[in-house]
Amino acid sequence: MAALAREDGARGQMKGRRGCEHYDRGCLLKAPCCDKLYTCRLCHDNKEDHQLDRFKVKEVQCINCEKIQHAQQTCEDCSTLFGEYYCSICHLFDKDKKQYHCENCGICRIGPKEDFFHCLKCNLCLAMNLQGKHKVLVCIHFKSANLYFVLQDIHTSRVVAHVLPCGHLLHRTCYEDMLKEGYRCPLCMHSALDMSRYWRQLDDEVAQTPMPSEYQNMTVDILCNDCNGRSTVQFHILGMKCNICESYNTAQAGGCRISLDQQ
Repeated sequence: MAALAREDGARGQMKGRRGCEHYDRGCLLKAPCCDKLYTCRLCHDNKEDHQLDRFKVKEVQCINCEKIQHAQQTCEDCSTLFGEYYCSICHLFDKDKKQYHCENCGICRIGPKEDFFHCLKCNLCLAMNLQGKHKVLVCIHFKSANLYFVLQDIHTSRVVAHVLPCGHLLHRTCYEDMLKEGYRCPLCMHSALDMSRYWRQLDDEVAQTPMPSEYQNMTVDILCNDCNGRSTVQFHILGMKCNICESYNTAQAGGCRISLDQQ
């Protein structure tokens, strides 16, 4: 019976082989949805057309003696340690990474616990130094092919979150993809990194690129995405600099105007 169950879901898994690419553990989970055996819920979800509910797991199979038994930290027959860390709620078995189960999140997090706090508004555990300094509980998932953004839940993601200067959260991989296409937060358009050096380079380019005479006295109202200030500046094709914070991360907020003596 054990051999049949193993062949269903853990095809090719050798007896005694410990863990998978996701977790280091000494057992297989018996999926309550399909009765197949998988090393973890992620391995299950990658192969099946449905998802394994981690909270409904009742049984596991030891990788050494192949005894199917109630989910627990140690094999009841051969004393194999299924995981240095074990959560009886999430049924998470893994090597010790200072994990802890957050009752408010409802899942396990990698700690140490004392380095994190749970934000009730975001329903997310965040580093202590972000307390009062973050804004949003979802990630803007970046697809560079067409600059298309999809809101994705960051609550259960296994990808590390990156906090932008504006306080918004992105998956680290999404942040890296975003920088290949631009420098602004896709939610609020605030600069996602220190652009001051580039702004000074742009100052030089603007100074060395005079506009045609008919545009030299043209002004335009702009809104700065970095300081949210409004100002009226000289129009230039290379960019309009905010008079308040000197950022070029601006957007035109009104039509162009030419001074009366030039009309």
